[in-house]
Amino acid sequence: MSLAWFARRLLLMVYTVIVVSMLVFAITQILPADAAQSLLGENATPEMLAALRAKLGLGAPAWQQYLHWAGRVFTGDFGISMRTSQPVGPEMLSALSRSLLLAASSILVTLVVAVPLGVVAALRQGRLADTGVSLIAYLGVSLPEFVTATLLALLLADTLHWLPATGYVSPLEHFGDGISHLALPVLTISVILIAHVMRMMRSETLDVLKSDYIRAARLKGLPERTVLFRHALRNALLPVVTIIALDVGYLLGGIIVIEEIFAIPGIGRALMVAITTRDLPSIQAGALIMAATYAVTNTLADMAYAVLDPRIRYD
Repeated sequence: MSLAWFARRLLLMVYTVIVVSMLVFAITQILPADAAQSLLGENATPEMLAALRAKLGLGAPAWQQYLHWAGRVFTGDFGISMRTSQPVGPEMLSALSRSLLLAASSILVTLVVAVPLGVVAALRQGRLADTGVSLIAYLGVSLPEFVTATLLALLLADTLHWLPATGYVSPLEHFGDGISHLALPVLTISVILIAHVMRMMRSETLDVLKSDYIRAARLKGLPERTVLFRHALRNALLPVVTIIALDVGYLLGGIIVIEEIFAIPGIGRALMVAITTRDLPSIQAGALIMAATYAVTNTLADMAYAVLDPRIRYD
């Protein structure tokens, strides 16, 4: 029965990606840009434009164009960039890898910091620790990301000279430089995410600690550490899994400001460049890759939720 649940989730993910591919193709079809004109330039003759449109199948019905494009996409061929005349797929996937590294690092820092602080705030409700955690959370939620990025860059890069202000170096090429260049953007994003996750973790831990099964566990004489880590924490983490999954969508598409400020060539920045230059193949590839990554992440979050709470699989 649980295998059937997981199979349904996988099928739903595939269905979502297919629907998104249709929407992406339809939206790019109505953009005011001529693919043939963009490829050949302003000096192209009508004969050259007609020949290229025939070669690209631009005169075919939209549904045939979609099937041709989708067939190539699902074999890994995203077409040729109108801006660089290079294959779009490797460029977008490389940009995605940088965004995913930034996102994964930020989520790791968030979990390491926010979950313990949220639990401590719940256990010390109304005390100094709870007040301090709540203050940090409110500050993180209130400050816009570009303000946080600017303040951290001024303090840690310009004033203290601890970290580089901008640029990107792959940790695979040089681990130390890669980590130092990632530190500021990761810290900026983590400030925002920590505020959300910490507040959620505090609220859920308080609710769980007031539940009947926690009272029953305490009445059985179980140590408080066992009650907290074996019974309370697992259930309090369930909503956090959902929050993290939703944050992935923000991290992939909503951190274009962070990528611009710190000059990180991620997929959000690449998609903005493609939109600015009306590079249709890059727009299609970037939007579809981001949507597919978000769908996969949400499916994995649902599966993690089901592992933490088996009742979900039988709903």
